[in-house]
Amino acid sequence: MINDYSITLLWALGTIVFIVVSSLLVGFGAKRIAKTAKASIRKQNDIAAGYAFVSPWLIGFIIFVMIPMLTSLYWSFTRYRLPDPPQWVGLQNYIRLLTNDKDFTASLFNTLFLTLFGLPLQLIAALGLAQLLNRQAKGERIFRAAFYMPVILGLNSAVLLCWRLMLNANNGLVNTFLRWASELFPPFNWLMRIGIYVVEFVNAFFFGLQNKNFIMLEKIMAAGMPSPDRIPLWLQSPLWTKTSIVLLLVWSCGAMMLIYLAALYNVPKEFYEAAEVDGASPWQKFRYITLPIISPYTFYNLIVGTIASIQIFEQVYVLFRDTPTVAQSAYSVVYYLWRATFRFNEMGYGSAISWLLLLIIFVITLIQFKAQSKWVTYDLK
Repeated sequence: MINDYSITLLWALGTIVFIVVSSLLVGFGAKRIAKTAKASIRKQNDIAAGYAFVSPWLIGFIIFVMIPMLTSLYWSFTRYRLPDPPQWVGLQNYIRLLTNDKDFTASLFNTLFLTLFGLPLQLIAALGLAQLLNRQAKGERIFRAAFYMPVILGLNSAVLLCWRLMLNANNGLVNTFLRWASELFPPFNWLMRIGIYVVEFVNAFFFGLQNKNFIMLEKIMAAGMPSPDRIPLWLQSPLWTKTSIVLLLVWSCGAMMLIYLAALYNVPKEFYEAAEVDGASPWQKFRYITLPIISPYTFYNLIVGTIASIQIFEQVYVLFRDTPTVAQSAYSVVYYLWRATFRFNEMGYGSAISWLLLLIIFVITLIQFKAQSKWVTYDLK
């Protein structure tokens, strides 16, 4: 009898056979084309070998990327609910997205918030950590490993569940520490209350822009400063959901930190020495030497970070999937895409969201590339 293990083994063997046969066919076809073009025997063999070795990636790209993309593009113009076949509706999905879907508009606003506030804080934290590690103090390797550990762990479900426990309003580790610090050091309590007011004010203002209703902002302004026993409601209040995600984004800035650390190693020391001779302060050296020289690395982090922020999904899904009412304040575009496609079975509508998201990322990236000439320095003069 054929068991599950045998089926898996047969699929693996079939995959290997498919890769070998397809590689030989691609190489043979390339050789025939080269022969038709009257290339030499040696060049024909080189072309055949090259295409044979590159064909696994090429065929995999066609099967797993190009075909699904083209299929998704077709579905975006259809009304497609499994198991029914797709029905052509033209631009109706896109018109609905842009004119008649308040949830999609809310997800766009939320994603914009996470990008505008989370990404700059990520860049600042990454550069600050890189500056500390660039001092080459004792225990430098330990600190590097500690700061890079979030990247190694990744924002997977297990790590996010740990954060969900730590951000619990009542007995979570974060609020427990905040209470302890407030009792031990009273000025910290004032700073925390100011921070709570600023966060809730900004989020309420953003909600007002999103919903064209500033009632929540008026209530916060009328209430004034929070009471001394107030704590952040990280996962329980719509005014704190996006801030929780921003906190996770800053926590996971290790990859950006390594890029900045490599950039700081490449700054010529002679520039700092010449600046010291001229009497430059540490801030002036950082402002006029460090920042311009590492600007290409900042540009890279900005591009990659923007795309990652727009595509954010795991944090929203794990932290707020059990609280649908609160989760609406943290919907990202990709989370709404998952919700429309896999929860409500709207394959065509989800495909339209994905292609609109691709267009948004392309336009933002294009603008960033166009604007880089104004602030990115590639040549040292």
